[in-house]
Amino acid sequence: MKRIFDIFVVLLSLPLLMPIYFLVALVVRIKLGSRILFKQPRPGLNNRIFNMIKFRTMTKECDSNDVLLPDSVRLTRFGQFLRSTSLDELPSLWCVLKGDMSLVGPRPLLVEYLSLYTAKQARRHEVKPGITGWAQVNGRNAISWNEKFELDVWYVDNQSIWLDVKILWLTVKKVIARDGITTQDNTTMPVFKGSK
Repeated sequence: MKRIFDIFVVLLSLPLLMPIYFLVALVVRIKLGSRILFKQPRPGLNNRIFNMIKFRTMTKECDSNDVLLPDSVRLTRFGQFLRSTSLDELPSLWCVLKGDMSLVGPRPLLVEYLSLYTAKQARRHEVKPGITGWAQVNGRNAISWNEKFELDVWYVDNQSIWLDVKILWLTVKKVIARDGITTQDNTTMPVFKGSK
């Protein structure tokens, strides 16, 4: 039922979202250059690796040693706008149609975090990762890693179609309010280094 729900919602929303998709792609090309899309391997259901796709929000600026500058330096005002409105997530709908992701589930994080999870935190991979999730509507980047993982595992244990509908509705409200986009001192979440 969850898979059918995902496909139904994505296909139903395509007529509205496709013009927005092409407009954002054009502006990303003008402001950030090529490539328009950002692809990165992420662990999904049962730790299976897939390529997550998003619109680029950062420049490719490097230091004198050709090392990328920190995220806070490379994230442009336009990129911040894309993130705060979640428009950077539009290409991820393709991952939903492919079956790598769901509309709702724990957000897919970096592959290198896999070895850092506790047994309980690793349970977040018992379901498909989502474009939005229970943690995203309960603090997003404004809560700690441990709080986020607790919310992810709670979702794994309590998932249902009705909960997904609630989370999607709350996501729309959060996006409109631009709520929980950043932590107090960071443009993006700090690197996860494991739980003490």
